[in-house]
Amino acid sequence: MFFIFGLRTKVTQSGVVTQVCRNCGNRAAQVITRRATKFSLFFIPLIPVRTRWAQQCTVCGAQYDISRAEAQRLPVG
Repeated sequence: MFFIFGLRTKVTQSGVVTQVCRNCGNRAAQVITRRATKFSLFFIPLIPVRTRWAQQCTVCGAQYDISRAEAQRLPVG
């Protein structure tokens, strides 16, 4: 029998907030993204393995991970 399996990561933009960047100190738009990694069998995503949220500054491009609670708490607009 022949099985095709692997991991697939899907990145979706959750929103944009205006905050002071931790890296450059500028008040700028911060893009909130959600990365969901799922186990795939025959190219069909089945089981979620990991979900991570990140925040990226639009001025300097610095990106850092944030918690799920922090991502849901941010006033996305």
